[in-house]
Amino acid sequence: MGTETMGLLYMLNDAGPVVKFVLLLLLFFSIISWAIMFIKFRYVRKAYRESSDFTDIFWQCRTLADAFSKAKALRSSPMARIFITAYMEMARSEGKDGKETRTLKTETSYLHAMGSIKRTLRRSINVELRRLTQLVPFLATAGNTAPFIGLFGTVWGIMGTFQGIGLSGSASLAVVAPGISEALVATAAGLAVAIPSVIGYNYFTDRIRVMNSELESFSSDLLNIIERDIQKQMEA
Repeated sequence: MGTETMGLLYMLNDAGPVVKFVLLLLLFFSIISWAIMFIKFRYVRKAYRESSDFTDIFWQCRTLADAFSKAKALRSSPMARIFITAYMEMARSEGKDGKETRTLKTETSYLHAMGSIKRTLRRSINVELRRLTQLVPFLATAGNTAPFIGLFGTVWGIMGTFQGIGLSGSASLAVVAPGISEALVATAAGLAVAIPSVIGYNYFTDRIRVMNSELESFSSDLLNIIERDIQKQMEA
């Protein structure tokens, strides 16, 4: 074990209870933040990969029914999930659920079906965005609060150092330096937690923003296709 590591362990062991509590709290923030970043990275990467696969499959399929049968295999794709939801709502509006049989022959029924599908798509996109953003706000919380928590530990440690100076009556470097160095460890720990958390938060926020844009674009294209299919039924 290196001299620097031994010196750091000695400082932590010799720190006051408040500074130790601050360091434990920052350790908790660090563990949770890294766990969230690992989990969300895998989730977002898989969502992007399967959504890309679904997009290729969707535009290759001749019918929506064919795309529906293949979309069910891509369970991690937000795009596939909103398509499945919209297709099921379209089938229900057309009376293909086996409970009733009707055709969209009137303008009123057409407007009702399209309005229902649009609302379903909007709800589905909101659900997918909530899934993507789940746990991500904690990274922002850690990034914003960790430096201040560390600074609190530093200020408290320096206060204890000056109190010790007053009691000992000596202000030599040998007396002051150990206490100040122990206190500054808390600030360093706070920055060590905050920097990766902020980077992770910005990364996931950007990826979610891009995914939201892609979902909105796909939703618009899907509505146009469904609208054409319904109009063909009305003209038949």
